Amino acid sequence: MAGPVRARRLTEEEGRRLTQIVRRGRGNPIRVRRASIIMASSSGTPVPAIARLVAADEDTVRDVIHAFNERGLAALDPRWAGGRPRRISDTDIAFLVTTATTRPDKLDLPFTRWSIRKLAAHLARCHEHRIVISRERLRTVLRAAGISFQRTRTWKESTDPDKDAKLDRIEEVTSRFPGRCFAFDQFGPLSIRPCHGSTWAPETKPTRLPATYTRTHGIRYFHGCYSLGDDQLWGVTRRRKGGDHTLAALKSIRATRPDGAPVYVILDNLSANKTPKIRAWAARHKVELCFTPTYASWANSIEAQFGPLRTFTMSASNHPNHTALARRLQDYYLRWRNANARHPDVLAAQRRERARVRSERQQRWGRPSTAA
Repeated sequence: MAGPVRARRLTEEEGRRLTQIVRRGRGNPIRVRRASIIMASSSGTPVPAIARLVAADEDTVRDVIHAFNERGLAALDPRWAGGRPRRISDTDIAFLVTTATTRPDKLDLPFTRWSIRKLAAHLARCHEHRIVISRERLRTVLRAAGISFQRTRTWKESTDPDKDAKLDRIEEVTSRFPGRCFAFDQFGPLSIRPCHGSTWAPETKPTRLPATYTRTHGIRYFHGCYSLGDDQLWGVTRRRKGGDHTLAALKSIRATRPDGAPVYVILDNLSANKTPKIRAWAARHKVELCFTPTYASWANSIEAQFGPLRTFTMSASNHPNHTALARRLQDYYLRWRNANARHPDVLAAQRRERARVRSERQQRWGRPSTAA
């Protein structure tokens, strides 16, 4: 019998990109939902819990996971069918994309970047492979190929010498002990200011939020705990990120399993998360701290829970103070989220509207499946 469906191990670039999409929660909602599915699956969250998280059918979740394992981040954009036959062949498109992603100065041209007009003119007079294409069609082809005009970015890679060992341990505990596996992280900073979002409103009369230029309330951090086995999320809002606050969160996790059996907590490498006091307490109370590699917070399954939290609590809001924001987090979102995690029939009407697709193949964390 085939094992549970799970996304393959994320690369550095995939983890950073998915974390950015989920945490910001802006742009195409389909991309945000698919990014949440992939992050949650790669960190060990089972398919039924992911389906409740994103309000989707389990078959849809499995299809997104299979598509990511096969096509990578291209799975964030569904493939739409239809339209008239193309007049440009696949060879033309491949040459066009290669030219667009090549710096012009490498082709002996006197500039460092392409514009649509310059690129179209170059393709029309290129002796190697001449392509006559309009600027609008060129823009459409580049967009379909995932090529956009954007600012350059810096990048960083995990230099943790134990990167593979840590990821292997996280994968092992989430697979073997899901009922005793937990995740912890700090979400923030949370500031008191009007937060833009999306709401239903009459045409040409959008919901308006006041502008703000002074922020006198300071910032807060939500210290969140997530149980993979129960699919429950809880936490408190703190003024800062300190070792005493992390220890309090770990004690709340330990209290959920009073049987004395070992529990496993996935958390990042923040200095407040691994003080000598925390390590000593964890050793005495059978709590194994599974640290994610540096610059690889995407391996923590709670990261996928912060995207919906921002969407449903912070988006399109204007909280007067941190007390009101904390009350909104606790009394509204967390209570609603945990109740619906236990009662999936509430979202059945929405799930019936989702497209049903066929499963393709299974591959976990980029590793080939082994024979039983």
